[in-house]
Amino acid sequence: MRPHVFLFAMLVMLAAAFSAAPAAAQQVPDTLFDTSIARPAWAAGEGPRLVLDQAHFNFHTLAGRYRPFGDLARHDGFRVSAGTAPLGRESLAECDLLVIANAAGALDMGDSTAEHDAFTPDECAAVRAWIEKGGALLLIADHAPFGAATASLARALGVDLRNSYTADPRRGEKGSETNPIYEPGAGLDTTHAIVRGRDASERVRRVKAFTGESIAGPPGAVKVCALSDEAYDITMSFAAFQRARGKVPKSARLSASGRAQVIAFTLGKGRVVVAGEAAMFTAQLAGPGGEYKMGMNEPGIDNRQFATNVLRWLAKKL
Repeated sequence: MRPHVFLFAMLVMLAAAFSAAPAAAQQVPDTLFDTSIARPAWAAGEGPRLVLDQAHFNFHTLAGRYRPFGDLARHDGFRVSAGTAPLGRESLAECDLLVIANAAGALDMGDSTAEHDAFTPDECAAVRAWIEKGGALLLIADHAPFGAATASLARALGVDLRNSYTADPRRGEKGSETNPIYEPGAGLDTTHAIVRGRDASERVRRVKAFTGESIAGPPGAVKVCALSDEAYDITMSFAAFQRARGKVPKSARLSASGRAQVIAFTLGKGRVVVAGEAAMFTAQLAGPGGEYKMGMNEPGIDNRQFATNVLRWLAKKL
């Protein structure tokens, strides 16, 4: 199969896995994945309060596809809970580290309303003010429709989301340009604490993303996982991409040169990490029968350590 044919076949498969019920059942948490941590950053239950937002039609929840993410954070000592209230002064006061993963304007990803703003102007202002006073945010927005739904919150932080499907012929693993791999000398910023970890045993050497979108940060933001100058975005809505069935017009391609899939920056007294892909932070099984490992459960990558280091950096433990 020609590389570009395989590329779009993979994208169609992933899009089907992301669809609203019943197809979404094809993408489930890998409950057998080992999330234990040999040297936790905090004693059990004594770490920062980590809240995973679940109040904005989020595709990822603690009881669902982000269960391995939550388990990993708990094993590192974080006090993990679900956030079910709108984001405001009172709700934000209840957490130290806020994680937002794939918020949407509606549950049905194929409906145009899924690309509507997931956050109100008041929520966007409250989150920025909270970060400036010392809060920490991990903002994750995957391919369409999540980039559009999260765009207003991202803009409030000086971040641009493209709401696309990103491919990188240079970084992409063999046969699939939409699964970029970041390594030293190939997009991975080895100078950043997220990549270095506490010592050599926690150093990150290989991070893989599973499609997603490209992002650009404010001045001073570090491109932790930078795309190559050959990268491009397929700028189509979720529904339009499904209808295309791999026949993507050239007019839908936009260069992603100079952009990234993970960035990190400070904002006032707080810290922010923005990622354009969600599966890289959890462990999932996808496809018919769950035969496709999708996330940090894939062998040969350091996504598990990467996720751990991201949370520790946000919590100022790195």
